[in-house]
Amino acid sequence: MFLNTAVWIKVMLAILIAFVVSFALTPVVKILAQKLGAMDVPGEARRVHDHPIPRMGGLAIFLGFIVSMLLFADITQEVRGILLGSIIIIITGVIDDIISLRAWTKFLIQILAAVIAVLHGVVINVVSNPNVFSSQEAIVLGWVAIPITVLWIVGITNSVNLIDGLDGLAVGVSTISCVTILVVALLVSEPNVALIVAALAGACIGFMPYNLNPARIFMGDTGSLLLGYVLATVSVLGLFKFYAIVTFVVPVLALAVPLSDTLFAFCRRILHGQSPFHADRGHFHHKLMDLGLNQKQAVAILYAISATLGLAAVVLTTKGTIRIALLILALLIGFVVCAFIRKSVHKHHIDVELQEAQAAAEAQADAEAAEPEKDAASAETEQDSDTTAAEAPAQEVNDEQTH
Repeated sequence: MFLNTAVWIKVMLAILIAFVVSFALTPVVKILAQKLGAMDVPGEARRVHDHPIPRMGGLAIFLGFIVSMLLFADITQEVRGILLGSIIIIITGVIDDIISLRAWTKFLIQILAAVIAVLHGVVINVVSNPNVFSSQEAIVLGWVAIPITVLWIVGITNSVNLIDGLDGLAVGVSTISCVTILVVALLVSEPNVALIVAALAGACIGFMPYNLNPARIFMGDTGSLLLGYVLATVSVLGLFKFYAIVTFVVPVLALAVPLSDTLFAFCRRILHGQSPFHADRGHFHHKLMDLGLNQKQAVAILYAISATLGLAAVVLTTKGTIRIALLILALLIGFVVCAFIRKSVHKHHIDVELQEAQAAAEAQADAEAAEPEKDAASAETEQDSDTTAAEAPAQEVNDEQTH
């Protein structure tokens, strides 16, 4: 269950230190990004901002995270592997934010970073048995563990990158995922995992004021790839170690929003004959905005969905009255989110109908205003015709007299 007071103090300090470092260094990173030309310039339909904004803000998150983790976490072999992989990911992200690397190049580098973590012991050795009628609770993966772990790490790394489409979305959802893993780690007595995600959560919170709408800096691939990689590896380290149904369900719920968005995106692109890495405007946040929501509303809804699923993950690791209370809270949040979406969609339809009616009224008014002018022009044309007809006989008489 929950750990002793000393661990709680270290968790709070890890969050605080990471927050302070990230918050203080973000303006410095912003200036650096501008000097290096790491700017996000609008020009594609999927982008929602209308002016150039510096990216590479993930560097501030990384610095806050690394300082706090080195101060408070135990640097075991597995943690060392996560750190080495994170350094590779952060270098890749910085380069990509400046010169834009090819998708396959980034993909291969992500595989390399995942393999480094695996070689240091970050491996999914067991998963829960999906057969509820079996007496065997868990399945030992054996040699299959390595490719499955690499797939998990690369998949989560890309999933956070793909949801980074609105101001504050990726950093907020990642923070919620961090808090979920933090609570679960404390519940199952994994203090080192708790300290690592506490450091990451604090760094995200420190960056968030600069990234919320209207954003002053984007995290870029520097941040989104880092967040995905650390969340993926830490979830392997802390959530796949106990033999129960939650072995697989908890990390999936904690990271459900980016995971599901990535799964749908890849399936959609493949069905349309496109590369799974082809950028498009079909993500969850785009669909919410197409329903009539603004950026802040779309982000708030995805926050709420992520928090609801995070609560569900925590529910699976609790017992008794705490489980019931969390379950009720999760259901209430889900109900509020559904009601808000329904209300927003209804309002959007009404606004569209009003705009169409207003456009039709304006068109009719313009047509009515043009009608008198048309009648006057017709009358003037008829008058000119009559004048011409009257002048014609007179001209003929003049011609006869001349002859």
